[in-house]
Amino acid sequence: MNIVDRYKQPTPKFFKTLRNIGIALAAVGGAVIAAPISFPAIVVTVATYLTVAGTVATAVSQAVVKSEDTEVDSQDDEDL
Repeated sequence: MNIVDRYKQPTPKFFKTLRNIGIALAAVGGAVIAAPISFPAIVVTVATYLTVAGTVATAVSQAVVKSEDTEVDSQDDEDL
């Protein structure tokens, strides 16, 4: 399965919620960074981290898909 097919598959509910939280974090961070007023350096640094964390959480959450195969492959500990 390539990345385009993966993004088109349905996403589990938990990861939809996580994706929406990530979008909100990225939006808040981006708004603080782009604000026309000057903030202290620590606020801008935290906003930058929020933007990066929100973007990563959104991308990873969107790539998770519901498994069509209900069987779980189990390996013996001896094989590892």
